[in-house]
Formats: sequence, C-alpha cells, structure tokens
Amino acid sequence: MLRMYCRAHHGTGDAPFCSECMELHYYARRRIERCVFGDDKPTCANCTVHCYKATMRERVREVMRWAGPRMLWRHPALTIRHLIDGRRPASLIHRSNSGPTRPRYSEEDQPTT
Repeated sequence: MLRMYCRAHHGTGDAPFCSECMELHYYARRRIERCVFGDDKPTCANCTVHCYKATMRERVREVMRWAGPRMLWRHPALTIRHLIDGRRPASLIHRSNSGPTRPRYSEEDQPTT
C-alpha cells in the first residue's frame, strides 16, 4: 500500500520509497514487530492498544484512504484477507502489577533529553 501511494504521490519511479515514506515504513515495521498481541494482532482500527504516535497514525490513515480501494485491483487476495481480519474481535491485554517484563526503550527509541 505504501509503495503504491509513494509512487503515485511522490513520483519515486523505480525506487520503492521517498525518504518521508521510508521513515513511515520503518516506523510501522517497528510497531508491528513490537506488538504486544504477537501473531494474534488485530487490525489497527480494531486494536485496544494504540501504539502509533498521533502524527504517524494520521499519515498511515492518509495512505490507507488512498491505497485501500486500489488494493482490491492490485492485490485482491490480500484485500479480502484484511477485510476478514478486520471483522475478528480484538483481545484485551491483562497486565500484571509486577512491572514491565522487557526494557521500556530500545537503543533506537531512547528519548532525547
């Protein structure tokens, strides 16, 4: 979806992404890799945990609004699978009071002071 959007809006030609879309791509990949639901991850619209920053969430929505309808023609099987996944209810996360089980920040996500 992002590749289709970037080529149409930023004219990247043979390159898969412009620098702005590459940043969004890496951000989305990190969020998906760190998803607390793992393989049972619901679609982001149905998720009970909103892990995207507001600015990135809005950028993803913009891409999906444009690319979503076009995906039906480009990748019909993926589109149907996404629609089916979107109907699956999201599970709830039960957190214990013992604190986090993994570091809060990785080296690349360290907050700047």
